[in-house]
Amino acid sequence: MRGNHTDAFRFILLGFSDHPQLRLLFFSMFLVTYMVTLTGNLLIFTITMADAALHTPMYFFLRVLSVLEICYTSVTVPKMLVNLLSGDKSISFLGCAMQMYFFVALGGVECFLLSVMAYDRYVAICHPLHYPSIMNHTKCMGLASGSWLSGLVGSLGHVIIIFNLHFCISHEINHFFCDITPVLKLTCGITFLNKVIIFTILLIFIPLPFILILVSYLLIIFTILKIPSVQGRYKAFSTCSSHLIVVTLFYGTGIINYLHPSSTSVSGMGKILSLSYSVITPMLNPITYSLRNKEVRDALKRTITRKCFLN
Repeated sequence: MRGNHTDAFRFILLGFSDHPQLRLLFFSMFLVTYMVTLTGNLLIFTITMADAALHTPMYFFLRVLSVLEICYTSVTVPKMLVNLLSGDKSISFLGCAMQMYFFVALGGVECFLLSVMAYDRYVAICHPLHYPSIMNHTKCMGLASGSWLSGLVGSLGHVIIIFNLHFCISHEINHFFCDITPVLKLTCGITFLNKVIIFTILLIFIPLPFILILVSYLLIIFTILKIPSVQGRYKAFSTCSSHLIVVTLFYGTGIINYLHPSSTSVSGMGKILSLSYSVITPMLNPITYSLRNKEVRDALKRTITRKCFLN
């Protein structure tokens, strides 16, 4: 079959069909996780938007990240919930292509945005006196827009190429959504092109932003070590700790999954890793930023106090 299939062609998302007796349990777990993700990220967005004390570049990017996480998890989880509840695991050719595009695109946006947030911390700690002038509103808007544009445009060509390949092996995708590796396994021929596609996506979306993050934090560490007081070093590092946790969770599972796609597909390990960065991490990000960030906690208390006072 050619990539330009008719509307009648449908893929089958096998998902967690190995455990049919746990279908309702999986549905309940993922539904609760999705609701917590939406609530947590909306809460972070609302708090940082409503509180004037949090109208800084750091929290501007956190608001952008919250919106991104809602979009990112909404690409895969609602369809997965429908499949689990109805038992209908099919997805149209166009639907699969669109799901892959937005998943790869928004994943790319997050990679670039996390590197931008690392750069923001670098400027704040290494150049504190120039921080307001460097990270002005125009610069922040440009960096955020550039992250979105890079992800949305950069992934378009890859998805078009993938869905113009021959799908002649099977129409059953051994995953709970249309991810790159399991979809490519359904194609035959053009093996070299398949490898080039994966390598290109990896090169643009994973190593490049990760190197920028690594360089930023190396410079941050060198600067922090020069601070004479222990309290000063702790205060400087505390502004980075939440971001470091988010980067570790997102990049750690993503790198393992995409750098070793053949090994992670064994025994469903690829599905577990995909759940980690596409479902679990978006849920944990608001918790990480709220529990480890005193300014967010204080803003939440002020918001609750205002609400109670007005009522």
